[in-house]
Amino acid sequence: MEILPKSFYDRDTVEVARDLLGKYLVREYEDKTLICRIMETEAYVGRMDKACHAYGYKRTPRTQTLFAPPGTAYIYLIYGMYHCLNLVTEPEGEPCAVLLRGAVPVQNRDIIADNRFGRKENELTRYQTRHFLDGPGKLCKGLALTREENGLDLTVPPLYVCDGPAPDPAKIHVGPRVGIDYAEEAVDFPWRFWAEEDGYAVF
Repeated sequence: MEILPKSFYDRDTVEVARDLLGKYLVREYEDKTLICRIMETEAYVGRMDKACHAYGYKRTPRTQTLFAPPGTAYIYLIYGMYHCLNLVTEPEGEPCAVLLRGAVPVQNRDIIADNRFGRKENELTRYQTRHFLDGPGKLCKGLALTREENGLDLTVPPLYVCDGPAPDPAKIHVGPRVGIDYAEEAVDFPWRFWAEEDGYAVF
């Protein structure tokens, strides 16, 4: 599989968020390669987006990575327990990123299941199978991603994104982002994208 170059990320964040649907997120973990297919994303644009951690170019120890070159991993912790993986976009110095909200496991599914639930995939309940990686915290837990991976270059191992088949356009949904009630006018920005494929559907 071909790794996406920095030029893929050095573009309009909303376009990158949509174009990431169907791409493969690859995590080299211990001596294995974990792969999942990206199915849900959200765009965040710091220069004008009140939902972004770096709104108005606010630079703090937490948000510093958002100002990094495009194609950098920005991982933060929410509620003191859930990690969220973002892919930095646009030119260096512009605090923009795409949050990966959900995916479906593709390779080494048993390892991903064990990371998530402490059991193999064939031992999961129907509910667990349906909600395998349908959330940013679930995705990071399944791929064993923490703040330790914050700042990684996404164009080289151990964490990178490869090209993949684009979802059927008829199965792509667009809507407002989740959990940003504080963001005033940004609440209604249609910057969330998800694909109704491979059993992944959010309504």
